[in-house]
Amino acid sequence: MLVLSRQRDETIMIGDDVEITVVDIRGDKVRLGISAPRHIQVHRKEVYEAIKRENQQASNLSPQDMSDVAEHDNNRDRHPGEVLNPKKIERTGNNSDRHDSTRQPS
Repeated sequence: MLVLSRQRDETIMIGDDVEITVVDIRGDKVRLGISAPRHIQVHRKEVYEAIKRENQQASNLSPQDMSDVAEHDNNRDRHPGEVLNPKKIERTGNNSDRHDSTRQPS
């Protein structure tokens, strides 16, 4: 492990694209600012480890679990009572049968 000393507002470079700057020091707390390209994920270690655990658990899903997830995904945009293949309703009659209360007498 490389150990470096830095003071407030000093920066460490990792490669050409990642900058780590000491933003603040208060007691035993150090605040770091990290500037990195969007394709590089930056997490606190405890968050990173939680993500790894979740991914591991997800990769151990049984075929039935996967089927349940797929079924849920297929139904997520539907609303209760929605018909999947509604038939087109044909209107009968003509529009002249309607009464128009805004029409002026001729």
